[in-house]
Amino acid sequence: MAAIQHRGGGRRRALAEINVVPYIDVMLVLLIIFMVTAPLITPSAVKLPTVGKATRAPDTVVEVDIKADKTLTVLLRDPKAKPGSSGLAPQPTTMGDLQRAVSQLAQQSGSSLADMPVLIAADKNVKYDDVIKVLNRLKQGGVQRVGLAVQATGQP
Repeated sequence: MAAIQHRGGGRRRALAEINVVPYIDVMLVLLIIFMVTAPLITPSAVKLPTVGKATRAPDTVVEVDIKADKTLTVLLRDPKAKPGSSGLAPQPTTMGDLQRAVSQLAQQSGSSLADMPVLIAADKNVKYDDVIKVLNRLKQGGVQRVGLAVQATGQP
């Protein structure tokens, strides 16, 4: 409420003052509430959409499998290769030897590393970071065509 101030001479003048201390107190309480509750809020899990129809993978491809325990295997999928050829069976490898193993399989199929498509098939429990590390390692090795394997539901 405005207070009326008397000064000598009989003139009355309204003095408008607002007490802001209660507003500051309320603001500080809200700030503390947000600071306490912010770490407790867990971000929601990202639910990726399922793939209805995926493009078909090329016939000849080097496949890099990332298992749930982070082990890597490489194999060559080539319908023209003779049964029993090396490379058709999954070969365990490490992250350091990945480029060499993919290069050998590409040469075995008669293609260059830049032209050979590579398909990364990762278990759904593998962290996204591990898939990106494999992708980055392949790109550093000169692989130009990299794809990710998905399971299609068959529905559009």
